[in-house]
Amino acid sequence: MTSPILPVAAIGASDPALARSAAAPLAAPHGTSFSQMIVGGIDHVSQQAAQADAKIAAFALDDSIAPHEVIFAIEQARHSLEMMLQVRTRLVEGFQEIMRMQL
Repeated sequence: MTSPILPVAAIGASDPALARSAAAPLAAPHGTSFSQMIVGGIDHVSQQAAQADAKIAAFALDDSIAPHEVIFAIEQARHSLEMMLQVRTRLVEGFQEIMRMQL
């Protein structure tokens, strides 16, 4: 009987039960569908954009927020949006590739 292949983090564990428990966080959560993951990602991007807008408004009305905090929030929102657009592009390319397949 062969032992299962363990992740790198579990190599130092001397007990196989501990090694298996180290691999547990790497597993995908059960019950989460692909569409739920996509909608969750879109919601996260929307929340970051709203937070950036709130920081911009607070900075414009009051000097209690430092300029670097505002810039950081804007850049986080921008990077999240760019990542979402890259995921969208990859999904569209994958769909187009599937549509080109001949049955």
